[in-house]
Amino acid sequence: MTATAADSIGFIGLGAMGMWMAVRLAEKLPKSTKLHVYDIVPSLVEDICARYPDKIIRGFSGKGVADKSEVIITMLPEGKHVKSVYLGPDGISSGDIEGKLLIDCSTIDTGSFLEVKKTISQSSPSSRLFDAPVSGGVIGAQKGTIAFFLGCAEDNKEIPQLTVLLSLMGSKVIPCGGPSLGLAAKLSNNYLSGIIAIACSEAMDMGMRSGLDPRVLAKVYAAGTAQNTICDRFCPVPGVYPEAPSSNGYRNGFKVQLMKKDFSLALDMAQKVGSQNVLGNAGLRTYEAASEDARCRDLDSRVVFRYLGGNENWKAQE
Repeated sequence: MTATAADSIGFIGLGAMGMWMAVRLAEKLPKSTKLHVYDIVPSLVEDICARYPDKIIRGFSGKGVADKSEVIITMLPEGKHVKSVYLGPDGISSGDIEGKLLIDCSTIDTGSFLEVKKTISQSSPSSRLFDAPVSGGVIGAQKGTIAFFLGCAEDNKEIPQLTVLLSLMGSKVIPCGGPSLGLAAKLSNNYLSGIIAIACSEAMDMGMRSGLDPRVLAKVYAAGTAQNTICDRFCPVPGVYPEAPSSNGYRNGFKVQLMKKDFSLALDMAQKVGSQNVLGNAGLRTYEAASEDARCRDLDSRVVFRYLGGNENWKAQE
């Protein structure tokens, strides 16, 4: 049986990313497949159930979703939430999960994931839990273009089933090796993405203060050795790329607090494995300060351009 042939799929965690991932499933799964959803915020569950009344069924706990689903997907903020949802008194593992496929798309520390996996493997040996964190931001989740970094090898027998299901929500599925290596890949990715966002903000500010139009700078970076996705599609400067969160008041993006969290997790991982990260502490201090800045908090992480003193009103001065 493939994941899309399942009669029921569970989805837990309807935050900024999870909501759109669940929407993609609701729109692309076969008509016969029901989607059971749960979140600790009742209004989020009510909203998506009202949007797809014939497709989505409201769940009231992790256990409730697990009992009624053949495949369960989770998308949660932090390791403590993953532990609670999977191992808590009314969590997924307290339900019927024997023989079921479990996929955690959260970005958390590798240790928490391995702890959850070990506990579930001991209590329900026939169930299979995979880490599959995502990248691409809220915009990518809305468009269905996010990438999944899958914690298993390319020759894993579950790959075909996982790929079919995850491809309903995104455009790329990349096997990264064994358990927790999807998370290791994601933390490495977000460390690099966070560093680039700061560097791009600084470079843009430097060029703009020298008299350059940021649209020209974006063309220069795209044509030269500085080419990067942050400048191309998530440009920190408002008005350069219309679909970037910066051009929408830094809304509907990857919150600066979440970047601080992921950046910190990446540095913890780096320390554990003996990696030297000379830019790490400066980057973390920047995201910590921006997270506490009332002008930046709760906005897309590329708001570091604002935090660093960049000129957001450059168009008015043309």
